[in-house]
Amino acid sequence: MRRLIVNADDFGITPGVNRAIIEAHERGIVTSATAMASAAAFEDAVARAQTLASMGTPFSIGCHVVLVDGTPISRSASIPSLSTNANGSAKFRGSLGEFAIAALTGRIDPAEIEAEATLQIRRVQQAGVAVSHLDTHKHAHMFPAVLRPLLRAAKACGVRAIRNPFGPADGLPLARITADPKLAKRLAQMMVLRSFAPGFRREVASHGLRTPDGAFGVLVTGMLDTGLFVEIASCIPEGTWEFVCHPGYNDRDLDAVRTRLRDSREQELQVLTSPEASQALKSHGVQLISFNQL
Repeated sequence: MRRLIVNADDFGITPGVNRAIIEAHERGIVTSATAMASAAAFEDAVARAQTLASMGTPFSIGCHVVLVDGTPISRSASIPSLSTNANGSAKFRGSLGEFAIAALTGRIDPAEIEAEATLQIRRVQQAGVAVSHLDTHKHAHMFPAVLRPLLRAAKACGVRAIRNPFGPADGLPLARITADPKLAKRLAQMMVLRSFAPGFRREVASHGLRTPDGAFGVLVTGMLDTGLFVEIASCIPEGTWEFVCHPGYNDRDLDAVRTRLRDSREQELQVLTSPEASQALKSHGVQLISFNQL
């Protein structure tokens, strides 16, 4: 059996992204989303999710825990290894590379990760959302030093599932990847990080949480088109997998957000709502599910 969760990240970052995620669910193949608790349009995201729930539409909402390139909920003084106080406002490290070095060299206090993650999860829950799962902005939980405290926070908050960020290079043929310099570069980066994959599943199991067999879509983030999606759909193996996506509208609100994903969000929305994407999954016997069904 092939099962696929299609999860839209960044729910709450702007109203336009929120609207696109709901459209990709109602008119397309998106089955789940993860909300950013400290984002500017978080309340708008919650309101849209509650409207779906009142209509009886099955749609699972998780928490997109932000530990890099964003704003913490905690006071900066309480999480000094995670944030800085610039111009009177707390900020996380701006780049994943900088965050990774700190995490891998033991310069981030795991208690601070657990505390901040707990606050973010609780904020989503207190808004009336039953948090079905967790993932992290920029897949920061791929690092063991981040994963362990995040799992403790999830368990304490009653969250039962977490994204497995490691996948089979989107299932694309190697010749297809090496023919595209951007894909080849991204694959090289992902292969370096795959050394964390075996330990990831052990840690998740030891904390009693569930996780899919892996994630598709990470390799093609920012580059997804209908042709790539159809290729990926044809390569999904037996098991339960997640497809990571970022639909949205590239509008004035997004102009105010620090993100490399702009025009690509609208392109992803078109892919996720296209008849070709839905038909590709059906023709290869891939069943769509949400994290609630994991």
